[in-house]
Amino acid sequence: MRFDERDIMFARINYEPGTKIYEEYYKKNPEKKEMDDFLRSLPGFMVEEAFSFDPLNSGLVNGTYRFLGDLKKNAEGKTSDEKHEVDKDTISSKLKHIAKYYGADLVGITEMKDVFYYTHRGREKEHHGQKVENTHKYGIVFAVELEKNMVNRAPRLGQSLETTRGYVKAGMIGMILSYYLRELGYDARNHMDGNYLLTAPFTAEAAGLGQLGRMGILITKEYGPRVRLGVVTTDLELNTDQRENFGMKEFCKICNKCAENCPSGAIDEEAPGQLNGEERWKTEVEKCFKVWQMSGTDCGICISSCPFAQNLDLEKINKMKDNPEVMRDILREYNKENKERPYNESEHEWL
Repeated sequence: MRFDERDIMFARINYEPGTKIYEEYYKKNPEKKEMDDFLRSLPGFMVEEAFSFDPLNSGLVNGTYRFLGDLKKNAEGKTSDEKHEVDKDTISSKLKHIAKYYGADLVGITEMKDVFYYTHRGREKEHHGQKVENTHKYGIVFAVELEKNMVNRAPRLGQSLETTRGYVKAGMIGMILSYYLRELGYDARNHMDGNYLLTAPFTAEAAGLGQLGRMGILITKEYGPRVRLGVVTTDLELNTDQRENFGMKEFCKICNKCAENCPSGAIDEEAPGQLNGEERWKTEVEKCFKVWQMSGTDCGICISSCPFAQNLDLEKINKMKDNPEVMRDILREYNKENKERPYNESEHEWL
């Protein structure tokens, strides 16, 4: 099943009453109207009415998102008329090295599936309702680490600032890769914050960067969910990486820390269901977004609550698949150090 971007919360929150987009969407989806109208009535992200507002630092977050809004317009571009013949092994390796050179911490390549792409675009007025048809065959997926101490400030402003920094890094890396590929004569598109044509976590899982966990986002062995993702898709044939199963879903079944700490109760505490032939937990995005709208930040408590976000021993992680005792040992150590969840009292001195 492919997702429609018009249905995601980031699109729905921007539908303005009285507009054609608003009227048409809620005519087709009347069950969402009451909740969405309520969410739109709440203070909102980085606004003065929210408890986290800071007259200087909130401006930094908002300014960064405005920059990302300007940057994302360059996600697509003209391909060079001259196509350079390249060796698949060489270029696949080179692209990974370039991504890391410009700041990526993890990189993988996958053959794209239709299910990774949205059916229609929904976040921007000028593209709203357009079918997603430019579906390249290959995807270069990369993750950038978010600073642990800043993530552990969740749900305060420092966590949101670190999120924007991750999106900027991922956006710039994607721009370099996509411009480079187009310079070689191959079509390429940068999928970045506010301008994805695909579901990045599904794509990243297929590229071997990690596994989706209970909270519905990618969890890596190295940084847990404390990452931001970027994807560059291209028609250039590349070598692909294999998915990795290191036992994350089984760990999530016995952990439940994200659900226990979620202030909105949005994260499913029950057994996972099935989606596209995979075990997936369901997150009630409306409950999650209510906290965002009221706090004025993107919360992040679930991320900081995940034991994998706290620099776990990689040796133990590599041994935990099919080994419940290792999983329980990881949890025991985490619980010994953290009564509830990690929380960092201080931010950078300049904030």
